[in-house]
Amino acid sequence: MGPQAVLSHLHRADGSATYAQNGYSIIGSVNGPIEVLRRDELPEEATIEVNIRPAIGVGSPKERHLETLIHNTLRSIILTRSIPRTLLQITLQVRSLPEEDASTGVSTSLTLLPHLLNTALLSLLSASIPLSTIVTSVLLAIPANTSTPVCSPDPKELLRAKPIRSIHVFAFSGDRRLLLNESDGTFSYDEWEEACELAEDVCCKEEGGVGLGEGMEVDGPQDNMESWLRDVVKRKVEQEQRWRTAD
Repeated sequence: MGPQAVLSHLHRADGSATYAQNGYSIIGSVNGPIEVLRRDELPEEATIEVNIRPAIGVGSPKERHLETLIHNTLRSIILTRSIPRTLLQITLQVRSLPEEDASTGVSTSLTLLPHLLNTALLSLLSASIPLSTIVTSVLLAIPANTSTPVCSPDPKELLRAKPIRSIHVFAFSGDRRLLLNESDGTFSYDEWEEACELAEDVCCKEEGGVGLGEGMEVDGPQDNMESWLRDVVKRKVEQEQRWRTAD
C-alpha cells in the first residue's frame, strides 16, 4: 500500500500531518518557533526538540534512539540560524502498527524510522518552518535467498521473504545528499551500494529510474517520493487558495 497524507488538520498546532503507509499510521505536530527555556537557549540558532510517543505504553530506549536519529537528520535541513533563541517542538505519535510488525524478525525501530521521518517533514512543511531542502526516506530489505533488495516492503512481504538477511533505511535530501543511513544484519559493500542506489532512485531521481508502484499514485502516476511529496503540498496549497477563485 502506498503512502497517504493529510496536512494541517490539528487546530492547536502550528503545523501537523498524518502519514500512513503499509499499515503504519503516524500523527505529527510542530509547535514553533516558540519561547525556549533559558537553560536550553542557543544564542545563534533554534533548539530542536523531538518527542516520539509509542502506540501503546510509555516511551523506552527504542524511542529515545529514534528521537536522536530524527533530531540529527532534521537539524541538517532546518535553517535554525534564521530563528535563533527559539524552540521547535516536533511530536510524533504512533497511531497504529500492522499486526505482523513484531513477527517479521527484523528491527522494528528500522521499519518505523522512515515513516517517522516522512511524517516529521510533512509537519514541518505544514508549519512553514524554514528549510534548506526536503528529506525523504525509504526502507529496503535483502532476503536471504537473493541479493536483490526489496523496496518499501510491508510486514506481510517481509514475512513471505523470511529469513531477512539485512534491512536498510536511507534518507536523501532534495539535492540527493545522503542524510541518514541505518542498517542491520549481514551484507556486503556491493549489496549496500546497490540498495543505496535503489533508495536514491525511489527518493529523488527526477526522471526514469524506479517508480513507486500503483499504490503510491496520487491523482496520477508519480515517479518517486519527492514527486509524491510535491503533489501532496501542491494539493494543500490549492485547497487553501480556493477562496481566491470562489464566487
